Amino acid sequence: MRCWPLLITLAACKVRDPSPIGKDPWTETFDRSRIGANYYVTGKGYEIVDGVLSAHGAHNHPLWLRKKLTHDVRVEFDCWSTEQRGDIKVELFGDGHSYDPDGGAYMASGYEVIFGGWYNQKSIIARMDEHGHDMAARMDVKVVPNKHYHWKIERRGGKVSWWIDGVSFLVYDDPHPLENTGHEYLGFNNWETDTWFDNVVITAL
Repeated sequence: MRCWPLLITLAACKVRDPSPIGKDPWTETFDRSRIGANYYVTGKGYEIVDGVLSAHGAHNHPLWLRKKLTHDVRVEFDCWSTEQRGDIKVELFGDGHSYDPDGGAYMASGYEVIFGGWYNQKSIIARMDEHGHDMAARMDVKVVPNKHYHWKIERRGGKVSWWIDGVSFLVYDDPHPLENTGHEYLGFNNWETDTWFDNVVITAL
């Protein structure tokens, strides 16, 4: 039995990723009404409002940027939360499609970078498991509601470094870096709080 028509149909339906991050910085300002084809939406909770990405009540269903990251990369953006609970979060070097299926303990596919998680009590760079022990963490700085922060996150080799407003915030040195297939994407993430993202710049290093 021939199945060429089916194979052709399946190939035609496959959606290709946009071109990966190249030598020139890639920028995103969300100056439009819809999220668009550069992103893979895994659930509700994301929309563009007045040129800014809103993330609220997504329950660990990341909004994945479909452009592949280079191994050594710099990711910068502005972000803020309107709530005392804080909890601003992204996932770096994830698989580009995973999400929390049941509202339980989320097992990420990349590094989780969280500012003011757990009701604004703890900030972390965690390797795949935000509830585990493989992480860098601090508890002395809180998210200030409505304060706009500028984040810079870099990976060079196995070291993931995070700055907030130009000041070093956390460093996680991974002896076994998450890399290659399954660890190539950036995800904006959220649990419940009202958080916002804008002015993204991604640069290969």
